[in-house]
Amino acid sequence: MERFPEREMHCFLICPFRTLFVLMLSLFCVASLVAQSTAPAPSVSLPGTQSPFTGSEPESTATSEVLQLSFQEAIDRGLRNNLGLLLAGDQAITARGERWKELSNLLPNLQARFQEDVQTQSLTALGFKGNLFPFPLPRVIGPFNYFDARATLSQSLFNFHDLEQERAALERLKSAQYSYKDAREVVVLAVGNSYLLAIASAARIETAEAQVTNAQALYNKAADQQKAGLAPAIDTLRSQVELQTRQQQLISARNDYAKQKLSLARIIGLASGQEFVLTEKAPFQALTPLPVEVYLQRAYTSRADYQAAQLQVRAAELSHRGAVAGRYPTVGLDANYGDIGVTPGHSNGTWQVDGGINIPIFVGGRVHSDVLEADAQLKQARSQLGDLRGRIDYEVRSALLDLNSAADQVEVARSSVELAEEALTQSRDRFSAGVTDNLEVVQAQEAVAGAHESYIQSLYAHNLAKVELAHAIGDAEQGVKRYLKGEH
Repeated sequence: MERFPEREMHCFLICPFRTLFVLMLSLFCVASLVAQSTAPAPSVSLPGTQSPFTGSEPESTATSEVLQLSFQEAIDRGLRNNLGLLLAGDQAITARGERWKELSNLLPNLQARFQEDVQTQSLTALGFKGNLFPFPLPRVIGPFNYFDARATLSQSLFNFHDLEQERAALERLKSAQYSYKDAREVVVLAVGNSYLLAIASAARIETAEAQVTNAQALYNKAADQQKAGLAPAIDTLRSQVELQTRQQQLISARNDYAKQKLSLARIIGLASGQEFVLTEKAPFQALTPLPVEVYLQRAYTSRADYQAAQLQVRAAELSHRGAVAGRYPTVGLDANYGDIGVTPGHSNGTWQVDGGINIPIFVGGRVHSDVLEADAQLKQARSQLGDLRGRIDYEVRSALLDLNSAADQVEVARSSVELAEEALTQSRDRFSAGVTDNLEVVQAQEAVAGAHESYIQSLYAHNLAKVELAHAIGDAEQGVKRYLKGEH
């Protein structure tokens, strides 16, 4: 005690408690991580955050028969009922209406009017006084009437501003039509992803059922050996825990599969409560990718969203020219022809033609404001086009990386499944021969479960990468089935 100063003695006494506290905290963190990995907390989707492509307008009512839903049938239904696609179609109609609105400023405006007028007139209000005339004037004259039937024509002969605005509206209409095509590509991507997720969930159910069967057989054998006095009780307890764990995984897999089917039904617009089964599996078909330059060239040529962005830039350029043209003179023509008189039987025809040039001198800064707004919109459209070109490059390269990586993962995962199942067979034989306890068998079963999950996940990732590649080059609607079959 005399060798240690008081401060060092205090640390010596405190450190064991601090070490024990750190150890307990570490064990608590490890237990929390294990609990999170084995039983993840359910997620919550807040209202208003969902994409319209995850919803739909459901078809009619559910039928009593079970619908056989193939991959192509799911895509076809999505292209009919998906909410995102329906909204894109409405936006195209809106763009068509805006184009007609701009076109109306250039087309002739013809109106017809039929008028019967009966009125009185106050001479006093007009300044007539009785002392100005040698005879008395009435304060009010009338009533009197006249009839007028007249057609009026108004035509813009030259208005560069309206002409450029109509051209810009036409480009925006074309852009909206390309956006609609792009929405169809997104629907194929959404439906394909949802269908592949449902297939993966179904595969997990099959794997979980097989694991429950194996765990049940192991439990029965351990229980029989315990009754015969050949194995301790810990083997039975361990196998029972393994059995219940696999049963929980089977329950979770069935629930996930049911929810994935609900999500798929929402995307493709099936009627509420409609029963259906998926008719396709997820086989592995290798796809030999082409050079990335080939895919990029296809993407820049075929991507509907890229064509729409280019047309948006063109529309912004025309709108900018139209805003500048607000300073230019305009030429217009107004004409009318009609029949006027006291009655239709006592009337005569009259006509009038007016033509003129309107030269804006000062319009209160309105033209300058329009030019500034048009210039900002043009810069924004060009920036968005440049960003989209870079995003296309990223999506194509990313899809190719995912495709190559997933293909390698599928091969490794398939080999891992074979090795894990072989190891499980040997462990069962060793346990049956009494060479080892069932701990080795339980560990082998867990390895088989992990290998199957890796195989299912890698197979889903590989097929999804094909769908993403087809979407990235703008060929999802026509080419996704070929890509899933390993064909270009």
